[in-house]
Amino acid sequence: QVQLVESGGGSVQAGGSLRLSCVASRNIFSSSNMDWYRQAPGKQRELVARLTVHGSTNYADSVKGRFTISKDNAKATVYLQMNSLKPEDTAVYYCHGRISFSDYWGQGTQVTVSS
Repeated sequence: QVQLVESGGGSVQAGGSLRLSCVASRNIFSSSNMDWYRQAPGKQRELVARLTVHGSTNYADSVKGRFTISKDNAKATVYLQMNSLKPEDTAVYYCHGRISFSDYWGQGTQVTVSS
């Protein structure tokens, strides 16, 4: 069974920080690139950050220099550290992984940034 469980969302003022966590089942954590996506109201879901199985990272241009994706192998957890948050970062954030040609998503966690 594959599980992805996010936590850490909340409401902050612009300029603040939040850290999202995604606890993953071992089967997907050890074999998949792990991603954070977000979806704002009325917009398409977009890739925010990716951590590959080889340890490299990729970020959307809109979050480069502000967000950092990382993982803790012992805890099978992927993190998204978000600094210098802006109102346009407001969205539901989802953890994502893919194994055996299937996509898996967490339930999402709401991030709201007020100006």
